[in-house]
Amino acid sequence: MIRILHTADWHLGQTFFGYDRTGEHEVFLNWLAEEIRQKEIDALIIAGDVFDVSNPSAASQSMYYQFIYRVTVENPNLQIVIVAGNHDSAARLEAPLPLLQAMRTEVRGVVRKLEGGEIDYDHLIVKLKNRKGEVELLCMAVPFLRQGDYPVVQTEGNPYAEGVRELYSQLLQRLWKQRTANQSILAIGHLQATGSEIAEKDYSERTVIGGLECVSPEAFSEQIAYTALGHIHKAQRVSGRENVRYAGSPIPMSFAEKHYHHGVVMVTFDGGCAVDIERLECPKLIPLVSVPNGDPALPEVVLEALKELPDTEETAPYLEVKVLLEEPEPMLRQEIEEALADKNYRLARIVSTYRTNVENMEKENENWKRGLQEMSPLQIAQSAFEKIYQVEMPAELTGLFREAYLAATRKEEEEEE
Repeated sequence: MIRILHTADWHLGQTFFGYDRTGEHEVFLNWLAEEIRQKEIDALIIAGDVFDVSNPSAASQSMYYQFIYRVTVENPNLQIVIVAGNHDSAARLEAPLPLLQAMRTEVRGVVRKLEGGEIDYDHLIVKLKNRKGEVELLCMAVPFLRQGDYPVVQTEGNPYAEGVRELYSQLLQRLWKQRTANQSILAIGHLQATGSEIAEKDYSERTVIGGLECVSPEAFSEQIAYTALGHIHKAQRVSGRENVRYAGSPIPMSFAEKHYHHGVVMVTFDGGCAVDIERLECPKLIPLVSVPNGDPALPEVVLEALKELPDTEETAPYLEVKVLLEEPEPMLRQEIEEALADKNYRLARIVSTYRTNVENMEKENENWKRGLQEMSPLQIAQSAFEKIYQVEMPAELTGLFREAYLAATRKEEEEEE
């Protein structure tokens, strides 16, 4: 038997609208270290975005290395596997690998190539041992894949998705040949799986993901006992599959994530299968509060609500203020700060929404709905894509949708005949 903790998206070094989050990350790492000790964890998985930026501060790196040293000293059997995310510098993360390996820590950031240009698949394989010293978990440690990191696949579909799928397929074939009866296979990835849920009205994830970097959950075969994903901040199962999961971030990265249940996933493997999967919720140090909690309100309503905020004697929450305006009000911030003068809150941001913009948006939505009857399915898809991502639908995706629509139409015609 072997037990892992699946974590992801730590984003060490993140500042929240100018506020330092070192204290929050310290609370998380202390809690995580205690969970590893108490639950006798055999392997810790970090599925990307260890740091918030590719060039992290010295303080952030110090926190990271001190944690690795602490948990590997406190737990002599603990192994750690880390893959780079899109926020990480792949080369920087992997650079101290020889030193980290002395602490039973493996890092995969760069997809290495052999002399002939072929991917070095063996470098992406990590073997994890149980407490008896036997290899029981074969791990596909795949970092965030950029162009050139994955095999080139001749396809009329999405070349990124097909390339990623081919890479996991090649890795699985190698591991399946090596696998013995009692060994389980674990896949790690930092990507957006099709059908995964991201925060609405928040573009912090979308700007990174992009419209075409979606990978079908079918890339993860049923032969894989568990797939540990990172990149999406909301903890969730993918397409309802219990053993394909995002761990989510340990702390909220934006106000859109304030209602998420942040945590990690504990997975127990035995006899080649994931026999137990359990969510562990992280402690929340600093709450996030929005005023109003729903849609923006007029200044007088907002100011009154701020004055009625309950006192917080302990930790000061982060505060988001959403105001509906007729026109710019230069004194608004000062009035808000005065309303909060005797309150223990951290004013993170003021979101000003203008009534004319709201009315125009509502009118646009109404016109869009009325026009649906006159639009083709392809035009509807293009319009919906533009409303969500604020860019035109890429030609590759347009072609994919057109082919799918034509195929469905032909099938209907054949059935009618």
